[in-house]
Amino acid sequence: MSHDPKTIVTDSGIEIESVYREPDLPSAEPDPGEFPYTRGVYPTMYRGRRWTMRQYAGFSTAEESNQRYRLLLERGAKGLSVAFDLPTQLGLDSDDPRALGEVGRVGVPISTVDDMRRLFAGIDLAGVTTSMTINSPAALLLLMYQIVAEEQGADPAKLGGTIQNDILKEYAARGTYIFPPRPSMRLVTDTFAYCHRILPQWNTISISGYHIREAGASAAQELAFTIANGLAYLDAAISAGLAVDDVAPRMSFFFAAHSNLFEEVAKFRAARRMWATLVRERYAPGDARSEMIRFHTQTGGVTLTAQQPLNNVVRVAYQALAAVLGGTQSLHTNGYDEALSLPTEQAATLALRTQQILSEETGVADTADPLAGSWFVERLTDEVEAKAREWLIRVEEQGGAVVAIERGFVQAAIADNAYAHELARERGEEIVVGVNRYVDEREGGSVALQRIDTDAVANQVERVRRAKAEQDRARVEQTLARVAAAAVGDENLLPPMKEALLAGATLGQVTGELRAVFGEHRAAG
Repeated sequence: MSHDPKTIVTDSGIEIESVYREPDLPSAEPDPGEFPYTRGVYPTMYRGRRWTMRQYAGFSTAEESNQRYRLLLERGAKGLSVAFDLPTQLGLDSDDPRALGEVGRVGVPISTVDDMRRLFAGIDLAGVTTSMTINSPAALLLLMYQIVAEEQGADPAKLGGTIQNDILKEYAARGTYIFPPRPSMRLVTDTFAYCHRILPQWNTISISGYHIREAGASAAQELAFTIANGLAYLDAAISAGLAVDDVAPRMSFFFAAHSNLFEEVAKFRAARRMWATLVRERYAPGDARSEMIRFHTQTGGVTLTAQQPLNNVVRVAYQALAAVLGGTQSLHTNGYDEALSLPTEQAATLALRTQQILSEETGVADTADPLAGSWFVERLTDEVEAKAREWLIRVEEQGGAVVAIERGFVQAAIADNAYAHELARERGEEIVVGVNRYVDEREGGSVALQRIDTDAVANQVERVRRAKAEQDRARVEQTLARVAAAAVGDENLLPPMKEALLAGATLGQVTGELRAVFGEHRAAG
């Protein structure tokens, strides 16, 4: 019996006991690499291969971003992760009037194949894996990447990387959508089919709980809504004529790592078990890889504070530890200054060093699932999964992820949770060091910030205008007409879109053809 008078409840509403004892321990889970993969998707986990250390970067121009990528690779990063600016995410060219003031601000602007060439100049795309955080126009950015890699002499069948391509979470949590949900889902499944034939080593989607969590979801909601979206993508692929084993092995996931270390570890363990069990029950795959949830993790951007920003170094380190103890396949660690600006070179390097110290000095990678058998962690894994399944049932009662998003159910659930936690922080019940506890008014103003080069942005806008002026207009118009015809019919959209890009069409021009056919999504008031 507990003598602790204080009730402690996790972000997901799970009450934490003051002590856990052996009778609380469930039956032992199978070894790592065995269904349902609670303990890890590979038998030896990091002893066989460390997680991929990615650092998310992109700003101002392709040239500046290229310099940052090359620096990170020189300092030991094993993969690249591209941040695109908002106009690119919305399918707008840099010279579009609607892009004014946003070009290069939160990522790199990519309007043309030539922009993509400059982004990866001097980088062997056959020798790295690249993750691209892009959703509504994901197919177009993937095609640009493929074109540049082929120009370098790379075999597309061997290219490795990931596009996020997760449009459902945009409607639910983030807002960088273009088209309505149904045609957007068609673009996703067309990408699945194209990659199955042409880019078989490419991860065709990164189903993102990260942005759901950033919008205010709990750990259990993050897990439930992400898995619901994953099931919706599988259903859509099967409806489009693909088999589960054509699609699921190349699906990846993307989770946040927040600061409640044990709940986060439990969430990652529960995610593997939950996905494996649901896929086996619902789709009966023949390929065991279809049941394995492989995921990237990013430390929690929303947990970073502008107050006492060096505290973020500690937050990021603990969150990275949770991701590794939970068995992530790749990891991005945030810069300590990201509550204030894009990360500086110093902050990005320190974030990478955080992963390298974790990998090389702490011993946490020496054995698979080192917290297995902990009475607390095993029980918490069960409880996080139980909470997530409750939310999944509620989504499915709405008619599945697509309908639940169209009705606003998911958005409302996230907003309610975010509001409750904001009130708890304002009341001081949820402690944020340096913000509502241990405040130091003398702190601040001493951190060097990354600045956007306004001249370089102006040059980017002018470069796009010049590219359009130099187009073979007849050839471009002909290929764009083929894109429109494919959109009206049921032809796979990626081959005609690639043809248009090779003819010199821009991102905005191709997207414009799709807007004309599909329309634009407007969120309900």
